[in-house]
Amino acid sequence: MRTALAVPGDLATLTGGYIYDRRLLHELRALGIDVTHIALPGSFPEPPARDMDAAFAQLASIPDDCPVIIDGLAFGAMDPARTAQVRAPIVALVHHPLALENGLDAGRAQALYDSERANLSRAVQVIVPSPHTAALLVTDYGVSQDRIHIARPGTDRPSEPACPVDPPLILSVGIQLPRKGHDVLLKALTQITDLDWQAKIVGAPLDAGYAQELADLRLSLGLADRVKLTGQIGRNALRALFGSATLFALATRFEGYGIVFDEALAHDLPIVSCAAGAVPDTVPPDAGILVPPDAPEAFANALRQVLSDPDCRQTLTAAARTAGQALPTWQDTAAIAASAIAATKADSS
Repeated sequence: MRTALAVPGDLATLTGGYIYDRRLLHELRALGIDVTHIALPGSFPEPPARDMDAAFAQLASIPDDCPVIIDGLAFGAMDPARTAQVRAPIVALVHHPLALENGLDAGRAQALYDSERANLSRAVQVIVPSPHTAALLVTDYGVSQDRIHIARPGTDRPSEPACPVDPPLILSVGIQLPRKGHDVLLKALTQITDLDWQAKIVGAPLDAGYAQELADLRLSLGLADRVKLTGQIGRNALRALFGSATLFALATRFEGYGIVFDEALAHDLPIVSCAAGAVPDTVPPDAGILVPPDAPEAFANALRQVLSDPDCRQTLTAAARTAGQALPTWQDTAAIAASAIAATKADSS
C-alpha cells in the first residue's frame, strides 16, 4: 500500500498538528506503507496565488491510484474548483475546522467555511483526532459519518520519573495565538498571587501582535518575577518541564483535540482548562477542572483549589495517572489512518 502526505510548511514545527502529522508519517512507514511526504507552501491557510498554483501542481503530480492525505491547514483553504480536478483519491486530515479559529472577521470565517465544506465533499475519506471534530463535520459540514475515521493522537510515556519543583510549577503549553487563551491565564494568575507558585507558558509566538500583547500584559499585571514566556523550546526541554510541574493549565478558547492534555495525563498532572471544543472529550472529568472559556475568575478559583487543597490535588493526580496509562500509542493512531487509506481502495473498486 502506498500513499502521500501533503502538509504545508515545515513538518518539524512544534505545534500539536505538526507533531501529529510528523508522527503519522513515521508510524505509517513503520507499518510498511510507502508514504511520500509532500511539503506544500507554508503560507496556508492564507496563500498568495503563486503558492496556490504551486500546491495544485504538486497534487497534480500524484498518480490517480495513490491516495493523498492532505492536512486541513491547507485543504480547508484550497480553491474548491481546483480541488475537484485532483486525480488522486483525497483523504482529508482535519485537526479542527479553519473557520473556528479565533480572531477571524466574519467575511473571512465564512469564506473558509465555504471552501472547507466544498472541499470536504470531494474527500473520499476523512481523518479527525476527536469525536468532537467528527461531530462538527457531520452536523456543520455535511460529511457523512461513514467516511470519518477518528484517529486519536498517540502519546509517548515519560522515560524519567516526575520530580516536581518548589515553588510549584504551573505549566501551560500552546502556541501564542488568541485561541489558546494565555491572556486569560495571566489574568487568572493575578488573582492567586497570595499562594506560592511559579508559571511557565511554552509556545512559539506565531501571532506577533498577540505575543506582544501577552508580553505587555505580563508586565502590566506585575507577573514578571513569577511567570516566564519561554517561546518555543525543544522536546527534551519540554519533557523536563512536564516532569517538574505540579499542574497543567491551558485557558483555551477552542481545541479540535489538544495533544498537550494527553502529555499532561501521561505525566500524572492535574489539569485546569476550559469546557471548549474537544477539551471535555479529552480531559477525563475526574482528572481535571474545566471552567467556561474567557472566565479569568473561574479559572483562578480552579487553580487555587488544585494548589491549596492537597486532597483535591491527590485525587486529580491519581485519575490523571489512570487515564494516562490507558492512552493510545502512535501505532494505534497510524493503524486507524491506514484503515482510511485502505478504504479509498474500496471506494474506487
